[in-house]
Amino acid sequence: MSLFRRRSGGGGKVDWLVVGLGNPGDRYARTRHNVGFEVAAEAAHRWALPRAKPKFAGLYSDGRVGPGGPRVGVLLPQTHMNDSGRSAGPARGALGVPLDRVVAIHDEIDLPFGRVEARLGGGLAGHNGLKSLKRELGGPDFHRIRVGVGRPDSTDPEIVSAWVLGRFREPPDEVRSLVERATDSLERLLLEG
Repeated sequence: MSLFRRRSGGGGKVDWLVVGLGNPGDRYARTRHNVGFEVAAEAAHRWALPRAKPKFAGLYSDGRVGPGGPRVGVLLPQTHMNDSGRSAGPARGALGVPLDRVVAIHDEIDLPFGRVEARLGGGLAGHNGLKSLKRELGGPDFHRIRVGVGRPDSTDPEIVSAWVLGRFREPPDEVRSLVERATDSLERLLLEG
């Protein structure tokens, strides 16, 4: 999937900041942990945002959520998942986005594969990307699009880590459907506020 394409883009302030969580590099592409990257890239493609450029220690693009829709910045931190806040915090500050107008898209092992939930604030459930965002954004009261990737039949930290850093075992069309439904959820949130 090309990462944000089309016309040259704007800059300036945005109404919403969308942060797709994941890890940079081919090694992590198409893994459960990178589903936040996949959803953010799908949204940017759907909204025909310009090709992402290096900014805020990440890849960043901005534009509108459809004709006349709210202005959105889409950020894929390139700091690795556990340090995502080091990218998102400066982006939020530079763009002047209120905390409750930041949306983090992330994998959620406590949801079965295929389930998508949107919520404002809440716990961090041991998710190091969310912990970093809370620390660098100044609090936990940002929106989340929680993308269910399922959980292995173990609580052993090494097995859980291998699970989230592993590629999806589900059929590609089911993974694609999950990404599209999570993108739909994100779009509804941005359009309905």
